[in-house]
Amino acid sequence: MLARRWVHVFEEDTAQGAVYRPDSPDLPLSRRPRETLAIAADGSAEVSVPGPADRPTVQPATWTLEGDTVVIRAGGGGRGGKTYRLVDVSADRIVVQQ
Repeated sequence: MLARRWVHVFEEDTAQGAVYRPDSPDLPLSRRPRETLAIAADGSAEVSVPGPADRPTVQPATWTLEGDTVVIRAGGGGRGGKTYRLVDVSADRIVVQQ
């Protein structure tokens, strides 16, 4: 269910975290570049964030299951890297805490 590309739909963010939806042409257009998480079944992932001139910068990442929580580590997961914790997961939405 998670192995797909997810797009940050910041308009839906909640106090619980950032809301991501499966990539789809039905997502609302945005002047602000959207962050994406591409999750693969083999434990690899990619994080795409807005870079210079709003062009996407892709960072390789990995994901693991820690207890009941999926954790994605991008950019090495250490200094300068980001950690994403998926705190709510369904077929059409994930909620991420960074």
